[in-house]
Amino acid sequence: MGGYNMETPEGKVSLLDAVPVRCGHITAEWKGECIVLAYPRFKYEWMRRFLLPKGMSPDIHVTLEEHGTAVWNLIDGKRTVREIISLLADHFGKEEHYESRVTAYVMQLRKDGFIQLTIQRN
Repeated sequence: MGGYNMETPEGKVSLLDAVPVRCGHITAEWKGECIVLAYPRFKYEWMRRFLLPKGMSPDIHVTLEEHGTAVWNLIDGKRTVREIISLLADHFGKEEHYESRVTAYVMQLRKDGFIQLTIQRN
């Protein structure tokens, strides 16, 4: 597996050894064969009360495609990115640049605030 690294206060560590953890403000529900993630449109309740137009959902919804749904289902706060890639390899592993796709997706989930990445210290 490739050399995907991320910066931490302790220095560079392999992204493959990081453990994705879902953020508590994110909810997930099934819609057909895909998962829909929802997160609050506003951080504070007073903002929602005063700034949310009538009839608009207080949450933003994001529908994950098949690949995203599969990755999200395996994010349990215990598995590393490497383990997630390995578990999905039978289904998606034949795709070109599969490992890169998963790591890029995990980094995007982190950037968008859906997950945090933790490093397990031995």
